[in-house]
Amino acid sequence: MSAILSVENLVVAYNNQRVVHGVNFSVERGEILIIVGESGSGKSTILKAIGGLLGNSGKIIGGKIFFDGRDITHLPDNERRKISGESIGIIFQNAGASFCPIRTIGDQIFESVRAHRDWDKNFFRDKATEIMRKINLDPATLDEYPFRLSGGMAQRAGILAATILELKLLLADEPTGSLDIVTRAEVVNELLNLRGRLQISIVLVTHDLKVAKQMADKILIMRGGKAVEFGTREQILNDPRQPYTHELIEAANL
Repeated sequence: MSAILSVENLVVAYNNQRVVHGVNFSVERGEILIIVGESGSGKSTILKAIGGLLGNSGKIIGGKIFFDGRDITHLPDNERRKISGESIGIIFQNAGASFCPIRTIGDQIFESVRAHRDWDKNFFRDKATEIMRKINLDPATLDEYPFRLSGGMAQRAGILAATILELKLLLADEPTGSLDIVTRAEVVNELLNLRGRLQISIVLVTHDLKVAKQMADKILIMRGGKAVEFGTREQILNDPRQPYTHELIEAANL
């Protein structure tokens, strides 16, 4: 296997204050990496750096990010938008909030797709319907407004929006964090099924080691903006080398 994503000595600052300190990891094609850490550990900042979503106050001040063999650390905005739309998808914790409340789900996703593909409305709906059936989302959801969706439906709509262009890498920021236990399990299964069908790579941020145990091929433990430990799921959960990792495992009752 060859790495679809390589992060080398990444340093990120917000308003000139460093919040991520020299982090290294890689993700192979078709692999799932789970980044685990408490609030403020830097895990979501890493995801935003990869996705080009640091905003005006955030900046990569050291290190490199390589995607599919290309250095994407400091891409111009137009090139970043092209890659983010076509090859890298993002799901947020509250996917419903990322949609405009006064436009239908279908209209919004179609507008995003049209920025990258010359699809007509009928082809788009056929493609979307095919995906929606695979992720247990009623195709009628395309004509719904975001506020009418349950948490699980909103997350599945986010998965649809992120994956309709058959991306190579999916970034997921706490996608199960606001869901009840049953819906959380369903979304985890949908993401695993998605990886199985499309052989995409996934980088998922969570504070829940139980999610990592269910999904991960590799786990990165973060604390205070630094990588505490990085390895395979078996190595991290069964033979952790760092005391902090032991503490997380004990707290999760794994």
